[in-house]
Amino acid sequence: MSEGATVLVVYFSRKGRTEELARQIVRGIESAGAVAMLRTVPPVSPVTEEAAPPVPDQGPPYVTLDELAACDGLVLGSPTRFGNMASALKHFLDTSSSLWLGGALAGKPAGVFTTSSSLHGGQESTLLSMALPLIHHGMLFVGVPYTEPALFETRTGGSPYGATRVTADWADGFSDDERTIARALGRRVASIAARLRPV
Repeated sequence: MSEGATVLVVYFSRKGRTEELARQIVRGIESAGAVAMLRTVPPVSPVTEEAAPPVPDQGPPYVTLDELAACDGLVLGSPTRFGNMASALKHFLDTSSSLWLGGALAGKPAGVFTTSSSLHGGQESTLLSMALPLIHHGMLFVGVPYTEPALFETRTGGSPYGATRVTADWADGFSDDERTIARALGRRVASIAARLRPV
């Protein structure tokens, strides 16, 4: 029996809230029988001479372009920064032109997720900003369909464009709907990756 599909979950998180959402997506991927590979990206420093250490002090390791090229599916996450992805994640994507030139990601499924401190803090525009480079890579964008009942019930995070989480003080941690939608996204990307994976 061959090993299951590998889905790469790449995120940037400064305060750990986006990482918590990433871990819910990992649970969804693993529930579909796929292998989840959790990775992060280094922060971008305003001091250009200062380099990030090659291995972060804590949490998952930094993602490499080789890992990105080898994955069967991708789920990309970032906190919302003025309705857009964080610069650290954008910087990593900007280094992936060699994969674009070779079509390394074309035809693979990809989903996106984000967190913001307010309900209308630009979550959907952030999801769409992350989708654009994935579409340029030829990836197949995967959202969360309205066949997922939690999309109708959520009063906090969650979107058909991807998993989201509201991290405001009043939100009091994860809502059950946010967890459900995040896991549903992970399962969906994993199941599509398994079907599209070459044998």
